[in-house]
Amino acid sequence: MRDALLDSDRLVRAVAAGRRRGHTVPWRRAELRYVDVRDGRLLQITMYDEAQAHTRNVAPGADAEAAISELLDLPFGNWHVDTVDQVLQVRVTKKGKVQLHAGPRDHAMPVDRQHDRAKPRLLPVDDPALRAVGISDGRGRIKPSRQAKYRQVDEFLRVLEPAVDTALESGRVPHPTSDRPLRVVDLGCGNAYLTFAAVSYLSTIREFPLRMVGVDVRTQARERNAKLAASLGFDQQLSFVESTIDTVELSEPPDFVLSLHACDTATDEALARAVRWEAPVILAAPCCHHDIQAQLNRADVPAPYSMITRHGILSERFADVLTDALRAAILRQHGYRVDAIEFVGSQHTPRNVLLRATRTGAAADATVRREYTDLVTQWGVRPALARMLEA
Repeated sequence: MRDALLDSDRLVRAVAAGRRRGHTVPWRRAELRYVDVRDGRLLQITMYDEAQAHTRNVAPGADAEAAISELLDLPFGNWHVDTVDQVLQVRVTKKGKVQLHAGPRDHAMPVDRQHDRAKPRLLPVDDPALRAVGISDGRGRIKPSRQAKYRQVDEFLRVLEPAVDTALESGRVPHPTSDRPLRVVDLGCGNAYLTFAAVSYLSTIREFPLRMVGVDVRTQARERNAKLAASLGFDQQLSFVESTIDTVELSEPPDFVLSLHACDTATDEALARAVRWEAPVILAAPCCHHDIQAQLNRADVPAPYSMITRHGILSERFADVLTDALRAAILRQHGYRVDAIEFVGSQHTPRNVLLRATRTGAAADATVRREYTDLVTQWGVRPALARMLEA
């Protein structure tokens, strides 16, 4: 792997992520590639912490060798190295054993040595999946009317990427070199913009053996999406099921549960199914929040919060926040670590909150349960997710 990283003619891109068990890494991720500048070719190293990227360019020779040695000494749990004709994947297991997969590529991988370039996309704009769903045109350009949709898909993949890395690090999902495919379900997939993008990213970019299922209640959506999957050659990796979220049956429980903008309590149905499956990772971007809003309209508002609820727009936004806070608290009580994050700017969609939940199996402490009980009691509400999990 060191030889591949030092080969400025053959290296396309290398990524290090995760951490070995019992170790701490100061960076969430590291990326390496060679770039051509006026004075010659340099090794570009980009290190990502939780907030931003830190990039430096290193001269070939002794400086590059020293920088690569420093990186290889860090206890990253996974390395993925792409060269023009080979792929190297290294994973350190929980027991400290090293698993290596090295093999030739089916076709040569192109190299981009440009130093100043547009923001890299996890899925190229000319990807066949994006063309198939109508986000990009026949010339590989994003359609003006689909710019917002493309941004949602791209940002969702940027949330999916570290979730995959973390799940690999913990051993909760199979490694790309494993015989067992990664199992993913997209609940309420609709026209499957996210579904097709996720399949292309996970199978083509990350090279996972994959089994993904898109679920939607509409016959038209199933027929259209299945036809597109076949036209893209995804029919062995991707299938579509016509079903409601709360009744869908899968042959095996999924590793990842995705749900993008399932309306109102459909998000709760998706979360409830994920909890029952004990899915290792849940990524859900809620949509409208009518259920709690309707309950608030009937409830006696605790003082002094009537200052909020007397204004329609403030009451609606408060209901949104309260709904997702209660969902996060319920997931925590069922053994998940939960983060509520912004996955796309509000200028692209007002529904830009995403719940990222990772199953730990640990019981929630008494404080979480007490705070949840106090909150629902004070406001006189009963969340749909709680009702579904109690049923």
